[in-house]
Amino acid sequence: MLITIFQRGAVDGLNMVIPFGETDYYAARPSIAIPRPNAADGALDLDGFFGLHPRLAPLKPLWDARSLAIVHASGSPDGTRSHFDAQDYMESATPGVKSTQDGWLNRYLHAKEHAEATPFRAVALAGQLPRSLQGTAPALAIGQIGQFGIRAGRATEMVQASFESEYAAAADKVLNRTGGQAFDAVRMLKAADPAKYQPENGAEYPRSGYGEALRQIAQLVKADVGMEVAFADVGGWDTHVNQGGATGQLANRLDDFARAIAALTTDLGDRMEDVLILRMSEFGRMARENGNRGTAHGHAGALFLLGGSVAGGRVHGRWPGLAPEQLHEGRDLAL
Repeated sequence: MLITIFQRGAVDGLNMVIPFGETDYYAARPSIAIPRPNAADGALDLDGFFGLHPRLAPLKPLWDARSLAIVHASGSPDGTRSHFDAQDYMESATPGVKSTQDGWLNRYLHAKEHAEATPFRAVALAGQLPRSLQGTAPALAIGQIGQFGIRAGRATEMVQASFESEYAAAADKVLNRTGGQAFDAVRMLKAADPAKYQPENGAEYPRSGYGEALRQIAQLVKADVGMEVAFADVGGWDTHVNQGGATGQLANRLDDFARAIAALTTDLGDRMEDVLILRMSEFGRMARENGNRGTAHGHAGALFLLGGSVAGGRVHGRWPGLAPEQLHEGRDLAL
């Protein structure tokens, strides 16, 4: 099972995974750099050169268990600093090409087609289907599991039966197939009875929209409704002003982000052996802090992968360095 989490707004990868072994990092960020390990509010040492932001502490046990891998200095090769274009390119997986009709997750579904696929094969816990899941393979967007289906008070079952009969009589075969899948999904979810769900293993999700989305992903995983791909996104990462360092705006967002992922992995327990969590963002942020103690749009960032099958406990990739001559266009972390 693949769970993709998209941090919309371009998260600062350099303050998520800190190259504390590089002096140029501290020279570029006099007020927002994360202190070295063993200092107050210091980075959590990973390998003697890189460290996690202290508010990502809930993810450190996953690193120690070698189920968290990081790919630093990664991202789209396209040079755009437009959120809209960069998100489109990351979700279509065709950098620089705007004409692509489908998303990479939808193409992934086609690459692994099989006869046992259910209507819940691909689910986005979001108000609308994300770009990465758009395409010809069926996928669902569910804002709230408890509100999924036709809702008409006491008349719900009668209204649903009426709609089903209308779809069954439809002359348009495409419409008929789509409607049938939707009603199959409603029945399947009702039988799973997710309203009675309780997290396991002491997992505690943060009370945020993002935390609730990951909680509902766990519900669907354990309901055994045939989910193979799940998607969630979380915004608030465009930190141009007063970004903060070990504390502040970014730190607060990272706290919510990390606690939700830690809760999901705890909740799923042994099922994580068959799960891959992929965390991404559209691009990173400028190596130097700006005059507002924030960071401008940048280039490369850091990719996270979590699960039982990853080569964890390592920061993968070639580190390009942060010296002025090593920066992309003289300002950003290079790929």
